[in-house]
Amino acid sequence: MTSKVVSVTSQQHFKSITASSTYTIVDFYADWCGPCKVISPIFEQLAAAESKPGRIVFCKVNVDNQREVAGIYGISAMPTFLILKGSSVKETVRGANATALRTAVLSAAADAAKGTAKSSAQFSGAGKTLGASSGTAGGNTSRPVAASVMPDMGAMLSSPGQFSQGRGLPQTIVRFLGLYFSTLFSLEPARAAGESPFAIKKAGGARVGTVR
Repeated sequence: MTSKVVSVTSQQHFKSITASSTYTIVDFYADWCGPCKVISPIFEQLAAAESKPGRIVFCKVNVDNQREVAGIYGISAMPTFLILKGSSVKETVRGANATALRTAVLSAAADAAKGTAKSSAQFSGAGKTLGASSGTAGGNTSRPVAASVMPDMGAMLSSPGQFSQGRGLPQTIVRFLGLYFSTLFSLEPARAAGESPFAIKKAGGARVGTVR
């Protein structure tokens, strides 16, 4: 399963992560740190369960490789977990304390769910209006969109026979059902179909299939 924890590769990368989400849960660790390895699976599980795009993101910082990031928050012991809201530290968990970490993460997740998720930078900017010309980002030059053709429900219910004489899919369906039920119990289905108000009328008012 793909990990939900983002490995920080630079100070700029870290800034982009914190800017993309309401909360950022950070694991400061070292490869030689035994307790870091013990609690790492717990951190992965929390990330898999609680990560929400734009709301809460999980990342890990190798303090030996990213000394600048670790120095910003004065990290001196590993593991250290920071709960960041934006760039502000809301809570700190030091050591492999799984209970404290889980409590802090769930609290942040609950608070993140109340607000509006941040939009990713790659989706920022003016959107295009449906039907707008390809060279314009706004909606001022959008082409008119034809209104959906909806059947006249009043006419269909009050006078289904007359409604079925029109053209279109709704009229065809009404005509088919009307003819079907008109002939279903008739001993002379051909005559019944011809005399049915749902029969297609010829020019002059005569119905197609009328027996003379």
